Amino acid sequence: MGINSISTKVTDGGRIVIPAEYRRALGLNVGDDVVISLEAEEIRILSRKEALRRAKALVRQYVTEGTLLSDELLAERRREAADD
Repeated sequence: MGINSISTKVTDGGRIVIPAEYRRALGLNVGDDVVISLEAEEIRILSRKEALRRAKALVRQYVTEGTLLSDELLAERRREAADD
C-alpha cells in the first residue's frame, strides 16, 4: 500500500467506511453523493464536485470556450428538420 493508504473492511451489504481524514480531504459529509468507478482492478471514489470538474475539463478539450452545446444541438435539430 502507498503512503496515502489505509486498511479497512467490507461490512454487511458491501459497505466500506471512508476514514474521517479522507472524508475531510474530499470535503464529504454524511448524505453526500459520490461517484465510484472501477479502473484496472481499483475502486476510485470521487466527490460529485470533483467528478463534475473532470467531466467539464474533458468536454472543454473538444469544445471551444464560449460554445453552448445546447445551441449546437438546436441548430443540428433544425437542420435535420429542414432536411425532412
